[in-house]
Amino acid sequence: MNSEELFNESKNYMPGGVSSPVRSYKPYPFFVKEAKGSRIYDVDGNSYIDHCIAYGPMILGHSDEKVSKSVFDAIKKGTTYGAPSENEITLAKEVVNRIPCAEMVRFVNSGTEATMSAIRLARGYTGKNKIIKFEGAYHGAHDYCLVKSGSGAATLPDSLGIPEDTTKNTLSVPFNDEEAISNLILKEGEDIACIIMEVVMGNIGCIEPKKGYLEFLRKITEENNIVLIFDEVITGFRLAKGGAQEYYDVTPDIVTLGKIIGGGYPMGAFAGKKEIMEMIAPNGPVYQAGTFNGNPISVNAGIATLNQLNENFYNNLNEKGQYLRKNIKDIVEDLNLDIMPVGLGSMFQIYFNPKDVLNYEDAKNSDSGRFFEYFKELLKNGVFIPPSQFECNFISSKHSKEDLDLSLEAIEKSLKAVF
Repeated sequence: MNSEELFNESKNYMPGGVSSPVRSYKPYPFFVKEAKGSRIYDVDGNSYIDHCIAYGPMILGHSDEKVSKSVFDAIKKGTTYGAPSENEITLAKEVVNRIPCAEMVRFVNSGTEATMSAIRLARGYTGKNKIIKFEGAYHGAHDYCLVKSGSGAATLPDSLGIPEDTTKNTLSVPFNDEEAISNLILKEGEDIACIIMEVVMGNIGCIEPKKGYLEFLRKITEENNIVLIFDEVITGFRLAKGGAQEYYDVTPDIVTLGKIIGGGYPMGAFAGKKEIMEMIAPNGPVYQAGTFNGNPISVNAGIATLNQLNENFYNNLNEKGQYLRKNIKDIVEDLNLDIMPVGLGSMFQIYFNPKDVLNYEDAKNSDSGRFFEYFKELLKNGVFIPPSQFECNFISSKHSKEDLDLSLEAIEKSLKAVF
């Protein structure tokens, strides 16, 4: 069956024919046959250079041999235990050694679980109820954070099924706006448990913090007994060995991790200062549990992934990112287009917007319709990116110079086609 036939069948059994809304686009998404290295292959016989890479986790590319071997070895010993295993300690040590704020870690099964649990922990630790998030930031599909969210939720209204009482304690402010945070904390500070933030807004495209903004947030949270949570589900282990907090040299109280930490398998984690983390059960009164927490398959994949991410790895990967972004910028300038290429490290995006994008409101002014036409043209030219203006694109270590040059050719052709 081809992708169209599979999609028509899938709609009979899965809402919208997909298992996650971000995978849906008109007239129908392609269905994957396999993926290897920098490429993904569909059932229709097409090959694409993959700059979605499963929305970020495949930093080593698809089907990395060392990760695959670690998984095969683990499967032979059982798929889940319901009891601790030594490799959990190995991976926990790796997280603690790499992440500046991490003194203890709890493994969970997804980024959504990590952020939900981190917020609960911050509330338990401070004894306060309100949280601050930034407009356009996506912190998973749980009730507390589906308020002015990014990612797939950016194109939809806030979800039905969430009681007002659940979100009344969730306060949203614009990103990169010091005055908005200062005024809100002045008004509500005694009741605010935490600020949770994507250090780089990777779920609304790719927006960096202004110079000094993270330092400002660190100072104001310390002064007001507010827990600072860095959501590094995307940036964790991508920008540097220690994630965005190492990259920007600002240390939060708690970090949430996902995607790369599982090496392509279901995995998340939250980590932080010992005095905070020891509030988690069984040591403390903040409850968190999960049958698949510390699953041996995901743990092995995580260890095999992180073992390959050394300083030389990041130097090489970030050089590739710099090369790609510089050439995208040159293409945009040569074509005299009023759009904004952005990115850092191995992350990139083009805002179909003539102005700098500093927050959610700026991003919403982008031409998402034209961006989707660009996405479809890229597919025709053999490049796959997320089908939304409000997502980030990535490269992996398996993207070769030839891959990047072919991507640049496809980007130039596609931009010419839609402008």
